[in-house]
Amino acid sequence: MASDLHDRDIREPLFEFLEDSFGKIRILEEKTMGRSRADIVIVTESGLTGIEIKSDKDTYVRLTSQIKDYDKYYDRNIIVVGSSHALHVEEHVPQYWGIITVEDTGEGLDFYMLRAARDNPKRDMKRKLSLLWRPELFEIQTKMDMPKYKDKSKDFVIEKILSRIPDRISEEELSALISSILFERDYNTVNETLREYRKGELQKAIEAETDPKKKLELMVEKASKAGNFKKKRRRRRR
Repeated sequence: MASDLHDRDIREPLFEFLEDSFGKIRILEEKTMGRSRADIVIVTESGLTGIEIKSDKDTYVRLTSQIKDYDKYYDRNIIVVGSSHALHVEEHVPQYWGIITVEDTGEGLDFYMLRAARDNPKRDMKRKLSLLWRPELFEIQTKMDMPKYKDKSKDFVIEKILSRIPDRISEEELSALISSILFERDYNTVNETLREYRKGELQKAIEAETDPKKKLELMVEKASKAGNFKKKRRRRRR
């Protein structure tokens, strides 16, 4: 007998449907975007698609603000809805959003692509680049033969990358590069990756610094960071 679906009932079967529908993808879950959180992000070779799940147990109360956030970050967006929402979902999302309906047939879940997603006209490339970690942005800088900007903020680096569009790189090429990086992202080594990047940047700053006082301050900072990391490791072992 068919029943109302919860989010947890939908996810795993949905992943299989998305893989069958889009081919080569990587699925990321629960990604922060502004004031909201994307239920799912699928990485394809050409871009990112945000997916919001509204199960039969959900309402549309927060959807308006969620749509604004999804539209800032992703190339395309899709809403996945339970059968109780299927008749009216088109009234609640923009025309360029895709719609997938899901129904419990009693023998399994049946997914249907009610409307394919179109390119999101509101996507902000600056926001999209902000989804990358600082070492991942450095990978883009390296590929584009850009300065390292080791003492600059993440926002500063993003603006410099954007300034290369379209003379040095097209938006399409940059999107493909972002996807390539996210396909390779390893969440199992995230802490080590960020630590090694920061340690390397500090070491470069120490080597370049000519003021003895500032050099000493940087050396103390590096030693402090290494000490903090070791303490955390000891706590985890206990």
